[in-house]
Amino acid sequence: MQAHVGGRRRLPLLVQAGQGRQHVHPERLGLAELDVAEWPGTNTLGVSMNRVDFAPGGTNPPHIHPRATEIGIVMKGELLVGILGSLDSGNKLYFRVVRAGETFLIPCGLMHFQFNVGKTEATMVVSFNSQNPSIVFVPLTLFGSNPPIPTPVLTRALRVEAGVVELLKSKFSAGF
Repeated sequence: MQAHVGGRRRLPLLVQAGQGRQHVHPERLGLAELDVAEWPGTNTLGVSMNRVDFAPGGTNPPHIHPRATEIGIVMKGELLVGILGSLDSGNKLYFRVVRAGETFLIPCGLMHFQFNVGKTEATMVVSFNSQNPSIVFVPLTLFGSNPPIPTPVLTRALRVEAGVVELLKSKFSAGF
């Protein structure tokens, strides 16, 4: 018999190595997501985690987690971790290189990124205080939305010519 809470199974409590959604992105990173969909035992506990492997020069592009704070540890290599402040902070960029064994914290809803500044692979493990933190990739959201944001809106917002917007849209029309 399995308990159901919040519409989801509550078991299993354990996961196996290699379990979770696996992704490889053109930004030279690999991602293994482990959330309530793969680990039903976390249902209603408000936690999830990811492992991200970066090739040299790999980037986790600017993104937002609208439903979670993120805490991470760099397991190997070194990553430039950047957080963009809000308008009332003057859009300040806070950043530092985080090395193996060091941690970082990203407050809920703030745009941030990670970039492998080393010459070798880098790995980070991050945890979220939500069973479904969600993710909004800023470039994909602006230039790959469905239906597309009208070009005149983006030309005015970004202060560029329509050709630049169309070029950027063509880069993201198929997603990441």
